[in-house]
Amino acid sequence: MTIKEKEQQVIEDFSIYDEWLDKYEYIIELGKSLDSYPEEMKTDEHLIKGCQSRVWLNTEVKDGKLYFTADSDAIITKGIISLLISIYSGQSAADILASDFSVVQEIGLKDNLSPTRANGLVSMIETIRKMAALNV
Repeated sequence: MTIKEKEQQVIEDFSIYDEWLDKYEYIIELGKSLDSYPEEMKTDEHLIKGCQSRVWLNTEVKDGKLYFTADSDAIITKGIISLLISIYSGQSAADILASDFSVVQEIGLKDNLSPTRANGLVSMIETIRKMAALNV
């Protein structure tokens, strides 16, 4: 699936819920479904700067596509990074860089987070973009 197709799927998934409490529950479930992240990779090198919670992100390049793995010590933050990597993992660096990441606005995520979590979301997006830029 393309990034646009994955973003559309996320928008549809979020549209099922009317209340933000239900959307938070969905985000938490996304975090719980995240593949396990190796303890030995929970290093400063993989730590996303700018997040109040600790978020680790790793990238592998296979066949010209970037594959992300991640973890966080906070369940909502873990759900947010899970949401982002569900869209951008398996995509080319050029496609990631071409994305405007507007899906976070379209689902209302950024507007419904505390200021510190919203800053963390921005840091996660910036880190994904930087990793893509390093692999163009």
